[in-house]
Amino acid sequence: MRTDLPVGRCGVTVRNPQVRAVSAFFPCYNDELAIPTMVRGVRRALLASVERFEIIVVDDGSSDGSVEALRGLQGEVPELRIVEHGTNRGYGGALISGFQAAVEEWVFYTDGDAQYDATEVTALIDVIGPDIDIAQGFKIGRGDSWYRKVIGRAYHHTVRALFGLHVRDTDCDFRLIRRQLLERVELVSTSGVICVEMMWKLQHAGARFAQVGVSHHQRPHGRSQFFRLPAITRSARQLLTLWWTLILHPTLTNHRRRSTTTTNRIHPPTRDRPAYEPNPTATAD
Repeated sequence: MRTDLPVGRCGVTVRNPQVRAVSAFFPCYNDELAIPTMVRGVRRALLASVERFEIIVVDDGSSDGSVEALRGLQGEVPELRIVEHGTNRGYGGALISGFQAAVEEWVFYTDGDAQYDATEVTALIDVIGPDIDIAQGFKIGRGDSWYRKVIGRAYHHTVRALFGLHVRDTDCDFRLIRRQLLERVELVSTSGVICVEMMWKLQHAGARFAQVGVSHHQRPHGRSQFFRLPAITRSARQLLTLWWTLILHPTLTNHRRRSTTTTNRIHPPTRDRPAYEPNPTATAD
């Protein structure tokens, strides 16, 4: 039996009776200067909002002092757990680890680079009702340079068209998800393409969405790993692979099956065609 799980707190006024327990996690890669702000922010918001919570940071093989900074923070934040990857597994790999580590009824995650305000998790909590499975953020303005905004919008419209996604901002990694729903899908992408895979699979699993505008700021420290030519090329290749796997290949397979079924269909007898049609080349015994 695990003894490191969070316990309930008496006397807490629950912000939304539908959301009483939250696992909050952040993927972290060389975010030494930003990740403490994210941890403190989400803790402050959840202390005032839910009965029980945990905070998980998945360090994806950082080469800076991220892990040391987190260990130093554990004395201040007793709810904090650290999941360490010995080598970098990619953004998708970090998300998969975070989802697997989460234990509470609701799972909140956002990036560890402080482009989102973790205290705005309360905006997601507020829109959850009995008929909602995912509170999905969308950026109110984008805190990036003009060319990143152009690439971001082009990416969004491309994936929305290719995959038939209904969410307003697929690329907004600010989500509160019912954990029971996450257990019904298997995520395999290890890059940022996991966001498309996750939205497509959750949508096709019958997830019910509520969408909320959230703030998006300039990255305060470090550089994004996505907006570089090699990363963009790699993501484009992985996106096409995902499209083939989820959309095109099943469509072609189903088309072939329908064609085969039509070709081999046994027609019922009619007045002009008897139930048994003898083979004209057969010889009688």
